[in-house]
Amino acid sequence: MSLHDYKTVLYRQDDGSWVAEIPALAGCYALMPTREAALAELSNVFEMIAEEYREKGIPLPADTTEIVHA
Repeated sequence: MSLHDYKTVLYRQDDGSWVAEIPALAGCYALMPTREAALAELSNVFEMIAEEYREKGIPLPADTTEIVHA
């Protein structure tokens, strides 16, 4: 599985910073000053988490995230 197999949620904080996260993977998020920086850092965080899964010999979980407009 790659980063593109997961839904990414991106939102702006009250202080103007940006959060990018993959809800399907615990701890897979990035908080940065810009949207672009948050997405770039999220890619790095995803790779670190994916490497941990590989080292343990277990597959990454499937993305079951649904996007709903409430």
